[in-house]
Amino acid sequence: MATADLLLHPVRLRIVEAFLGDRALTTSALAAELADVPAASLYRHVARLVDAGVLAVVAERRVRGALERTYVLRLTAAAIGLDEVAAMSADDHRQAFMAFVAGLLGDFDRYLARGDIDLLRDGVSYRLAGLWLDDAEYAELLRELTRVLQPRLANPPRPGRKRRILGSVLLPGSEAGSGRRDGAAPPPDEAAPPSGEAQLPFGEAASHLDDEAVPGPGGDAAHSDSPSPDPQRRKS
Repeated sequence: MATADLLLHPVRLRIVEAFLGDRALTTSALAAELADVPAASLYRHVARLVDAGVLAVVAERRVRGALERTYVLRLTAAAIGLDEVAAMSADDHRQAFMAFVAGLLGDFDRYLARGDIDLLRDGVSYRLAGLWLDDAEYAELLRELTRVLQPRLANPPRPGRKRRILGSVLLPGSEAGSGRRDGAAPPPDEAAPPSGEAQLPFGEAASHLDDEAVPGPGGDAAHSDSPSPDPQRRKS
């Protein structure tokens, strides 16, 4: 298991994310994807991840006299154990969550920087929803999400497929009561959209499933797949 300090460094988090989707990347290919990271810094962080067993070398070849290595992500190693999650302080969790959110902001900035963007065409969405669930219903929700996502996490690359990033955050809401009488219908302007999903801030962009997302406390990169500290589960 990797430590939170190792995985939740902004650059190392981006390196790990680059390998999600069962990718094998050379150092030059990785440098091309993380072009804003200085080469010396990138190689240093790759070496840290290799030393920790998070990245593994699967091939080597000589390119103009230099040795070029190909790496893959070791999913079982790219996780923060439940014991470490339990030992994290509130400030540790705050710093971890800030790293997670900063990674998403960086991904979104890079998407916007492409110029010709169309959220609907590109399958980009971000949304919030409030759910009233008891513990058993919440556990069932996680099981259902796993059943939906697990087969798709195993999808190999092929023509026509795009690599997509799915991030998840699950937080407890207010427990001060629903503020609405049981059985009372919501006002017309609060009615759920026909799809049953929450409205997007900027219209209804296509919802998407992801190959995988980034590792985080309490979950494997391949299966929970988002670095949201969630000690209630190993996978979601």
